[in-house]
Amino acid sequence: MTDTLTQLGRQTPMPASPDAALLERVANPHAGTAYLVRFAAPEFTSLCPLTGQPDFAHLVIDYVPRGWIVESKSLKLYLGSFRNHGAFHEDCTIGIGKRLVSLLDPAWLRIGGYWYPRGGIPIDVFWQTGPAPEGVWVPDQGVAPYRGRG
Repeated sequence: MTDTLTQLGRQTPMPASPDAALLERVANPHAGTAYLVRFAAPEFTSLCPLTGQPDFAHLVIDYVPRGWIVESKSLKLYLGSFRNHGAFHEDCTIGIGKRLVSLLDPAWLRIGGYWYPRGGIPIDVFWQTGPAPEGVWVPDQGVAPYRGRG
């Protein structure tokens, strides 16, 4: 099952960009069972495409797999490749969700991008492929809305 993986178990450099990053998948060992997979990336970074200043987010990715699951090291490298990538919050968040959907063809996927304030305004971005499948436990993403000192 893992003989086609090119990054797991090897020293792998950080991809130069999201387009250069290789997302890999493996066969779902519980295909036919409806369950939720969650990845949380509380230290996601990218760059403002206009100023080049860093942006920070807490990403939460939930999906219900069908035949494939994402290989977690490749996901970590893919998310890390945004560190020097200039894009708006909406583009990063939705682009990540759509790339995972394209790779995995999940029964359902949602992504929450909880972005820290830029210019005093936090920007949160949410996207999902449709309603969650019936019978799957989908917990709250657990990220509190941004709250200043007030």
